[in-house]
Amino acid sequence: MIGNATPAGPGAEVTFVAENADSGMFRKLFDSMPSIAVVVDDDARITAYNRAAAGLLRDHAVSAVGTRIGEAIGCAHASESPDGCGRGPYCSRCILRNSVNDASTGAGAQRRRARLQLLNIGELQEIYALVTASPFEFNGASLVLLIVEDISIIAELTRIIPICAECGKVRDGGDAWMRVESYFSREWGVDFSHGMCPECLSVQMKRLEER
Repeated sequence: MIGNATPAGPGAEVTFVAENADSGMFRKLFDSMPSIAVVVDDDARITAYNRAAAGLLRDHAVSAVGTRIGEAIGCAHASESPDGCGRGPYCSRCILRNSVNDASTGAGAQRRRARLQLLNIGELQEIYALVTASPFEFNGASLVLLIVEDISIIAELTRIIPICAECGKVRDGGDAWMRVESYFSREWGVDFSHGMCPECLSVQMKRLEER
């Protein structure tokens, strides 16, 4: 099983206490996850993280262990309070924090979308993410597995799709215009089931009555 993080010197990877012969396999599985994955306690302090998370953590080193998640990733709001991450005026609305809190207090696994505002070398950077928080226990400690999936590309695409104000057709990457359902079926493999909203149904019923 994956255990507690053990310091291994500046710049080194986090290693884990081996509990049985399968621990090496679980470490490899943890690191093979393409999404950012960190293990935190109920105060969102990092106890372990995978290889993908190292690119997001501010220090890119073992020093991230024991640091609250907002401070480790360079959250723009983490320094608003002298007490750090989780204590500032914005923190009550933080999706990362609320997901960890809810998972830790018996609400079970949480899955939410979030817009993370991070400071990268002094510049504000926004990342749209899908955040999953799942509680578990290890060695008598209550922990949360926090997975952060970057959906910035998808969020950006949905923000910039040109749509005709008259007929509602959307334009693809070229100059072709098509119905919304055709676009999403082709680009994303999404199928639609058609129906009528209450307003349109009312309009159609009135037309039928007039006829």
